[in-house]
Amino acid sequence: MKKTMWIIVSLVVVIVLGTYLVAINTGREEAGTENAPNVRKLVHDISTGKEMPLSASIDAKQLIVTDQDKHTKTYDLPTDEFFLSIAPYVQQTHPCEIHSLTGCQGELINEEFSVTVHDSEGNTYMKEPAMKSGANGFMDMWLPRDRTYLIRIVHDGKVAEAQLSTYDNNNTCITTMQLS
Repeated sequence: MKKTMWIIVSLVVVIVLGTYLVAINTGREEAGTENAPNVRKLVHDISTGKEMPLSASIDAKQLIVTDQDKHTKTYDLPTDEFFLSIAPYVQQTHPCEIHSLTGCQGELINEEFSVTVHDSEGNTYMKEPAMKSGANGFMDMWLPRDRTYLIRIVHDGKVAEAQLSTYDNNNTCITTMQLS
């Protein structure tokens, strides 16, 4: 009888502990794990309207997505890449720090820009002569983490430049680059 009781108590403990561990990890997937989606592709699909969650926001470390049934999943971003979304503007902008893939709206929709990114040593990291903003007026890019860049954007003869960094405390939503 004691042995049977011990087995039952042990099984209950295992079940409770297992349920607790599953509850802790529900809604969280790490980049690079077998079951995790390609976070870059998911971000792209949400930005372009291919995926249409209720809401999605992306900070320096995580993508947080709430589906139409109001279930929230959190995805860790790649440890070596930082997401930046830039909405250059001429007249109208909004203050922002953490980019909402489903809510932020920039002024210049579906426009082409010349975008150049230099690292802090002056090396050209990216030179894109015809980078297009999306329907939300933002241009998304992934840059190596823990660095500082000079970003130059040209559109219709107007220029915006900014020094931006990709550290864990930096913004992912850049709405301060006014073309003049």
